[in-house]
Amino acid sequence: MTRADAEPAVAKPPAVAEASVPQPPQGHDSERGFRWFSVLIAVVAAACAVVVSMWLPFQLTPATAWTGLALLAAFAAAELLSMNVDVRSGVAWTISFTEIPLVIGVVVADFEVVLIAHLVAGIAMLAYRRTSGTLLYNTGVMTLEICCAFAVANAVRLLLGAAQMPWIGAFFGALVAPMASTVFALASIWVLRKPIQLVSALRLVGRVIVVGFVNSSVGISCYLVVSGVEYGWALMGAVVLALTALYWAYSDLLREQRDLEVLADVSLMVAKSGRRLAVRSAADPDQLGAEFADSDWDTLAERIRDQLTARRIVLRLRLGSDALHTVVAGDPLPDGEFASQDDPLLRLHGSHARQLRYADGNEEIVAALRARGADEVLVVPLRSSTELLGVIEAHDRNSRLRGFGRSDRQLVDTMAAHLSTALDNRRLLATLRHDAYHDPLTGLLNRPGFAKAAKGPVTSGQPAVVVRVSLDVFSTVCDALGYTWADRMVVVAGRRLRAVLGADVPVARLEGASFAALLCCDEQQARRIAERVRAELSTPYPIDRLTVEASATVGYASTEVEDSATSLDVDGMLQRADVALRAVAGEGDVRGYVPSMGQMFLRRFQLVTQFRQALEDGQVSVHYQPKVSLPSRTVLGVEALVRWTHPEFGKLHPDEFVPPIEAAGLIGALTSFVLDAALLRVRKWLDAGLRISAAVNLSVRSLTDDGFPTLVAEALDRHEVPADLLTFELTESGVMADPERALPILRELHTLGVVLAVDDFGTGYSSLAYLRQLPVDEVKIDKSFVFGMGTDLGDLAVVRSIVELGHSLGLSVVAEGVEEDIARDQLESMGCDVAQGYLISRPLSEKRLEAWLQARTARATGRNEAAVLTLIG
Repeated sequence: MTRADAEPAVAKPPAVAEASVPQPPQGHDSERGFRWFSVLIAVVAAACAVVVSMWLPFQLTPATAWTGLALLAAFAAAELLSMNVDVRSGVAWTISFTEIPLVIGVVVADFEVVLIAHLVAGIAMLAYRRTSGTLLYNTGVMTLEICCAFAVANAVRLLLGAAQMPWIGAFFGALVAPMASTVFALASIWVLRKPIQLVSALRLVGRVIVVGFVNSSVGISCYLVVSGVEYGWALMGAVVLALTALYWAYSDLLREQRDLEVLADVSLMVAKSGRRLAVRSAADPDQLGAEFADSDWDTLAERIRDQLTARRIVLRLRLGSDALHTVVAGDPLPDGEFASQDDPLLRLHGSHARQLRYADGNEEIVAALRARGADEVLVVPLRSSTELLGVIEAHDRNSRLRGFGRSDRQLVDTMAAHLSTALDNRRLLATLRHDAYHDPLTGLLNRPGFAKAAKGPVTSGQPAVVVRVSLDVFSTVCDALGYTWADRMVVVAGRRLRAVLGADVPVARLEGASFAALLCCDEQQARRIAERVRAELSTPYPIDRLTVEASATVGYASTEVEDSATSLDVDGMLQRADVALRAVAGEGDVRGYVPSMGQMFLRRFQLVTQFRQALEDGQVSVHYQPKVSLPSRTVLGVEALVRWTHPEFGKLHPDEFVPPIEAAGLIGALTSFVLDAALLRVRKWLDAGLRISAAVNLSVRSLTDDGFPTLVAEALDRHEVPADLLTFELTESGVMADPERALPILRELHTLGVVLAVDDFGTGYSSLAYLRQLPVDEVKIDKSFVFGMGTDLGDLAVVRSIVELGHSLGLSVVAEGVEEDIARDQLESMGCDVAQGYLISRPLSEKRLEAWLQARTARATGRNEAAVLTLIG
């Protein structure tokens, strides 16, 4: 017989409980529809019972009572030995052996006796199972089963013209009964709006027909053998026991199949949610830490409840934090808070399922069950290798005679292991994704994370502004205090930036103390926000017992500014903002991007990419500016200065192309080119009997190249030029950028015999101690002081001091920027050794230099009979 427990049953409260018992949700259309459907079933059943009772005569005999009691016991036994098949949440079909007593009852008893026996046994079992919510429906279905069975059986009897009930009539009558109850059960599923697939429904009907056929066959066979064979009841008893064992084995197989399906569904739900999380993460890196949506957990909890046929499933989980997230499927939880850290169900040891009953628990467990309004709880912890991830709780079994069994505990154990592993993997995956798109120091987005977060707003067509922020003091703090202190300052700066912009604005740390942010506003509003950011980040940084003064520089670029030079994507906007940042006039300023800036940096990019080809094509050349001794006016040497005549941009000043070339790492090629040209020029003078030296400027990168001294030595040997005719001019700032690497290289060059000169002396770290530690031979007074000597007594005093300082250290002193006779005369009176500037000559190409030497100098014999060139006039 097939019966539907179509509505969740209400658990009976503990005897000592005072809390109100939770009831099924009221007011829903499906619940209301099922109640009306139950009333309809009961009315139809009552009408059918009256019609069948009037059709079939009732004969009261002395054996009627005993027959009724025997059938009642048989129906009760069949119900007790029933096999449950769970189909949908809150809906289970109970396949019992009621066809066996039914087929016998159709043969030996009247309709009313069988009906009463079946109803009493069935209602008693419903009450025992606490399925009072479906009493009206199931009473109606049981009545219709008996009505259908007797109607079909007597119809067959009339067709065969038999006076007594033939066994074939009873057989078909008993077979129709479970089919009728199955049809009504499927109808109740439709009313409850809990759909079942057509294939599943047909498969269930087929199983019911098979089971009904077997049960009816066994029942009628038992009757025929027992009534016609002496001691036949013993044989039939063995058959019934064997059949019962077979049914229970079949039930276990069905349960195992369903358990496997549930485990697969749980794993599939976690995997699908993980894929959805990956999609959301790709669109918004700030959502990388998110876990399941509530709907995902609701579906998972409902699936577990479906399989366990539990009144309620409670999932209590830690999702990305220490806070517990609670999901309930089935009956709502009672009012009151029990999901606390002190809850005894969270403090259970191990990772296996525990079955806790109200009657067996200690005082603490009893209180926990009372708070849940449950008689019985099946609970299993979800654990990773290091921490508790949560628990699964199943409250009160819904459709079985006993509580949760061994198979339930095994299922929950396996499910918990799968879910724990899946959750742990998701947490690990979320951590890896978070780390891939976030800066580990500040927790802000990194460059890839910012690119993903900003892609949508930048390309949406709406106003958007990319802001770049740089802390100017970061490198100084690194050098002075180390990276640990600098990192602390960066963390504080990130917090300040987040506080100013708010939690919804994408903020990233790109590198060092460089940050970026995306503002969805117009350019004017972005300017005001950028000013606030600059002011906040320029506030002194209290770090432990130190207070670090800092200034912030801000550049920003708006999508409203059109510029064909850069693309309108995240990288292009970052490039624009970076250009604006580099174009800031001074520290602590704010600058917005304009297209002319892009043209300037595009030009620099072109120069860098075209430089090597320019060397090969002869666009780059070396000019020479003479240096004359004071007071003898003899030409001692020249300074080699690079020039670039670009086919598109014309003549380029070194200040325009040397810095980007140096930044791009191409300065070595330029230095080698100038060095070879200068040494070749010196070799030609040596061949002409003249000892004129050449000075070449060194970059910071050359002073950090361990192989540079070897390159110089090879160049000197190749051109056969004495080392003392080569001078390297280096700036103070270049040496002090990395003195630990620069000083050994300078010492190697000095050992070769190369003359070392400090250029732009007086503008950097100039001091007596500084000069004493450098292996230099001469100093060059910066032209800014030489220009002001005639009008500024301070500049005059500085020049005089440098000359005296250099001579006191045994160094030659060169003054550059000499453009007037009065400046030359003042330098000569101070004892300055060498002068260089426009008064003597501008930088000249090689041909023009030879012409200048022929026209402006006279050749004479100097010391050691060496030829010298003396300036005329």
